[in-house]
Amino acid sequence: MTPEISWLDDPQVFRVNQLPAHSDHRIYQGDADLKAHQSKLTQSLDGTWQFKFAKNPGERPVGFYDPDFDYSDFDTIKVPGHIELAGYGQIKYINTTYPWEGKLFRRPAYALNPDDTGKGMFSEGEDNTVGAYVTRFTLNPELRDKRVVVQFDGVEQAMYLWLNGQFVGYAEDSFSQSEFDLTPYLQDGENLMAVEVFKRSTAAFIEDQDFFRFSGIFRSVRLVGQPAIHVADMTIRGEVAPELTNAKLNLTLQLQREKNAAGTAEIEVRDAAGKVVMTSTQSVSDTLKISEDFDQVHLWQHVDPYLYSLKVTLLDSNGDVLEVVPYDFGFRRFELKDKVMLLNGKRLVINGVNRHEWNAKTGRAITDADMVADLATFKANNINAVRTCHYPDQIDWYYMCDHAGIYMMAENNLESHGTWQKMGAVEPSYNVPGSLPQWREVVLDRARSNYETFKNHTAILFWSLGNESYAGDNIAAMNAFYKEHDDTRLTHYEGVCRNRVYEDQISDMESMMYDPPKAIAEYLDNDPKKPFINCEFMHDMGNSLGGMSSYDALIDQYPMYQGGFIWDFIDQAIEMPDEITGQPVLRYGGDFDDRHSDYEFSGDGLMFADRTPKPALQEVSYYYGKHIN
Repeated sequence: MTPEISWLDDPQVFRVNQLPAHSDHRIYQGDADLKAHQSKLTQSLDGTWQFKFAKNPGERPVGFYDPDFDYSDFDTIKVPGHIELAGYGQIKYINTTYPWEGKLFRRPAYALNPDDTGKGMFSEGEDNTVGAYVTRFTLNPELRDKRVVVQFDGVEQAMYLWLNGQFVGYAEDSFSQSEFDLTPYLQDGENLMAVEVFKRSTAAFIEDQDFFRFSGIFRSVRLVGQPAIHVADMTIRGEVAPELTNAKLNLTLQLQREKNAAGTAEIEVRDAAGKVVMTSTQSVSDTLKISEDFDQVHLWQHVDPYLYSLKVTLLDSNGDVLEVVPYDFGFRRFELKDKVMLLNGKRLVINGVNRHEWNAKTGRAITDADMVADLATFKANNINAVRTCHYPDQIDWYYMCDHAGIYMMAENNLESHGTWQKMGAVEPSYNVPGSLPQWREVVLDRARSNYETFKNHTAILFWSLGNESYAGDNIAAMNAFYKEHDDTRLTHYEGVCRNRVYEDQISDMESMMYDPPKAIAEYLDNDPKKPFINCEFMHDMGNSLGGMSSYDALIDQYPMYQGGFIWDFIDQAIEMPDEITGQPVLRYGGDFDDRHSDYEFSGDGLMFADRTPKPALQEVSYYYGKHIN
């Protein structure tokens, strides 16, 4: 296949040769591997790559993926990391509008005219910077003679991939893992991988989040060697009976087998004390289904995040171990009953925050240490829930929330704010995804990726369809997708409040932003259809966050009021040396000669960007501490 730069302009082309999304389980070569938490079946490609920056597509180094290309004028760049924070291009913060407004005229393809294909919009865009990345690797011995895939955990925004001069694939979804099969293109000895990253594509219209607009390979990259028998996907479902004492574990394994290889699968479950509570051995086939009853089950919840440990061991026909797959999971019953959300039979109260991934020095390229620190802040301040605003987070975060008992609203990578709201007015004349057929599959694909990747995480109580994208047939289709695939969780979407025609098709809850307590009380006093959640409230900017007592009073007065998520957890600001003193200071929007900008609006957090708590966090800790469950 020949890659086309025109894919950047076409909302109907968003994944080419990508492997289907699947569960985020990790694989290990054996028990020793697993105990060491270091898989010999994976090989990191993080580190220093060769790099060439171009201001626009016309200036990019065409053909740089050819092994004979002259790289003598290439620089180097750190992966993971943002191109802009490495000193290239323009650092820019903006909230609701698009970065090109007032400079270039752009409207989403097909939005104003069914014949408008958007040709040349981004492929010839003078503002569309390009990063050409090159790295070389030799396969580790453990990956040789196996199927080898590459996993990109996050690339913003559109990427083309080559290996040894051969085109491999294309991807757009910045915050979901993109995976490609490299096996046909590998060679003995050294291999040359090339990645071309465009800052903008049609995805820019649906990735209009309130954040700094970066680009590049900003999350980890790794190779994975898959054995002859491999767990390609797993689905874990814990069904808790209404009396809350017994449960059923339903496990489905999709196996990938070379030439229908024979072998066995050993399945084991241990409780938190390490006691074996279930075993099963089966001959391998393409699909394995296991259903087991559990008596006197220990339930998972915030104050007691009890997890069981599943281990799947695949053996070949000689009894040799090929692959070990661990996964910790919990049993919990989440339901909507009499218009109140219940967890394990008790009314759920959300003491939540919206959390952007952020590090003052590295932007959205955060570390495990950042995540551990955030969870410590959650625990110290009675925060029991998080909304992954407004995209899927790093995979490790979901595992951490399982273990910490943090209730998750797992959000899709979708926001198209600038297509329906202009200067504060609701004006959806060219809204996407809307009900446009050409934009349907791209948002369904994002819903599918979010679901398939994270479906096994006990912490996730809500699937959130996205943020501030108005409402139409396509978001209704996303809601239907989740309902068809998962009856253990509820769906959330605030934007349906802008288009009430869809309120019976989208979202299990009434979700509003910054509604004053009186308006919430009025809603709850009038026999509402749905329970109420503040998906964003309190807006902690400057000397704000007063008045929490008024929201707290609603919790005691109205069972259908179930709390909310404060906007937001951490400031988005970048640490830079002061021009005069040389001392490190935090810079916000507008401090980088970025025009237009929303300036200090990037500073809405309960913590400063360097993770220093603000005084407002004391208020949060007090009121949230009154309702911990």
